[in-house]
Amino acid sequence: MTNRIFYTKPSITQLETDYAADAAATGWGARCYDYLNRFERDFKTYLGSGFAIATSSCTGAMHMGLAALDIGAGDEVILADTNWVATVSPIVHLGARPVFVDVRADTWCIDPEEVERHITPKTKAIIATHLYGNLCDMDALLEIGKRTGIPVIEDAAEAIGSVWHGRRAGSMGAFGTFSFHGTKTLTTGEGGMFVTNDAALYEKVLTLSNHGRARGQTKQFWPDAIGFKYKMSNIQAAIGCAQLERIEELVNRKREILASYMIRLSALPGISMNPEYTGTINGAWMPTAVFHPSTGITREMMQQTFETANIDARVFFYPLSCLSMFKDRPENVNAWSIPDRAINLPSYHDMSEADIDRVAATLLDLAAGRIYHNSTLRQSV
Repeated sequence: MTNRIFYTKPSITQLETDYAADAAATGWGARCYDYLNRFERDFKTYLGSGFAIATSSCTGAMHMGLAALDIGAGDEVILADTNWVATVSPIVHLGARPVFVDVRADTWCIDPEEVERHITPKTKAIIATHLYGNLCDMDALLEIGKRTGIPVIEDAAEAIGSVWHGRRAGSMGAFGTFSFHGTKTLTTGEGGMFVTNDAALYEKVLTLSNHGRARGQTKQFWPDAIGFKYKMSNIQAAIGCAQLERIEELVNRKREILASYMIRLSALPGISMNPEYTGTINGAWMPTAVFHPSTGITREMMQQTFETANIDARVFFYPLSCLSMFKDRPENVNAWSIPDRAINLPSYHDMSEADIDRVAATLLDLAAGRIYHNSTLRQSV
């Protein structure tokens, strides 16, 4: 049997190993935050943001950011129905109500018109999730935020390397959050980052991130608020520092893989992939194929075909509103339709051209068989 093609794995070199070993050997006592401070400093420089706080996860960064905005019981937060549960969990933990709105058919990201339609006096935040490296329409969302006074938050967990008209994803909203999970373009194993240009918000989140201990508090072990424990470790940050030194290489390779798939699948009718519009750069975290309903190709067909070919198949996110813990079932047509006919394609950095050929050929063979089947059916009617 051919070797299995995994959907993702990190790119780890000797540089990451050396930095992690150094942090483990020397990063204690007076040097316990050396790599952590360096990672935060270098990340905010890369992003073009004023402040950054390394966290144990993107979810933790989102939780603290929302808490710092005083979001709680009785409040509403608007977000795309197409999302991983990590984006909605902090909203629920804070006692607020998530309002799920539809996504655009082309970007699979939140639809600003739907956002506008769902704003109420209870709306306290809008979360813009840049899905799979695709970009939300930040001009439209920021205009809504400016006009209504509602903060726009960027969930850039999947969008490092993505750029909206000269501004990096995550750097435009009231705050942004990133994920450095082992599946991401830049990884620390587990981990995340909170970023903002708001000095007051930064100080509030910094306090929350360290058990509520304010930076200026002179009393030792004296908390000024009930906070969280969402700090990243120095060893994780060391890996992040190494990855950040290689960020252009890591993002460029992701973009190369997406481009390779697009070339190989370009002749396939009824398929769309991650878009990149004029003035934007798609960080291409997760190349994704979405078939038009007329093709008759379903998620289950693709899962079975890839499994037979010994290739990992990762499903497109289910709509959050379909989950049993939520009672609202909004008519979000795209968020409910797209996952039934979409699949995430393998895209780890050291994929060979032969690997990409094999994945694409598997999809092409499935589509060819399905198109032939549909054609035969039409002729027999």
